[in-house]
Amino acid sequence: MTRYQAPTRRRLYLMRHGSVDYFRADGSPVPPDTVPLNAEGEQQADAAGALFADSGVRFDRVLVSGLPRTVQTAQRVLAAAGQQLVLDTEPELQEIRGGRLADIAPEQVAQAFLGAFGGAGAGAEHERFLGGESVAELLDRALPAFERWRARADWQCALVVLHGGVNRALLSNLLAGGRAFFGALEQQPACINVIDLGDDHAVVRAINLAPTQWLQAREQRTTMEKLLALYQRGIAPL
Repeated sequence: MTRYQAPTRRRLYLMRHGSVDYFRADGSPVPPDTVPLNAEGEQQADAAGALFADSGVRFDRVLVSGLPRTVQTAQRVLAAAGQQLVLDTEPELQEIRGGRLADIAPEQVAQAFLGAFGGAGAGAEHERFLGGESVAELLDRALPAFERWRARADWQCALVVLHGGVNRALLSNLLAGGRAFFGALEQQPACINVIDLGDDHAVVRAINLAPTQWLQAREQRTTMEKLLALYQRGIAPL
């Protein structure tokens, strides 16, 4: 009888960035490529870092998309965890890119906000986010970029801080064992997903752990539902 040999896997902590304000106090939009963490987002990132410290987690590498909200989240997580590491940056892992709401017909606005994250199935890849990039286009750039970084041999425990849409793409791929997109995988600000990566397959141990509200008792709407509600109250387009 051949003796079973347990596979060797590496630990990945995949986070979404902390909370941000996509609109200023006067209602004008903040460009998504420049929006910083707000005070709540800073607290969320600090709480995640404290959790890693309390759990004795030590990172070998840290990867961000390069957008300020991922960089700031990673920096605060590392500071709260008592660790100093240079951040790796991969622009191909930036968030799914939206278009201009002003170019979308009023009757199509709700679909533009919610369609890309509405579920799964054959039609999911054809959905466009806010009239911009499609889910298929997101997968085409994000999945190869992640696989290239995953193949690096210089880490055993990594922190990766990305975005709600990109995290869905990566988690869907790992759960399905191939190209997929499960839009209903909600990602709270500064949430933590726990994944073990091996040559055989991935083990997804936890999804959407939010250190500042573990049970998400106050949550009933998704991130995009909240943004749609703000837009429909008359706030300027993204």
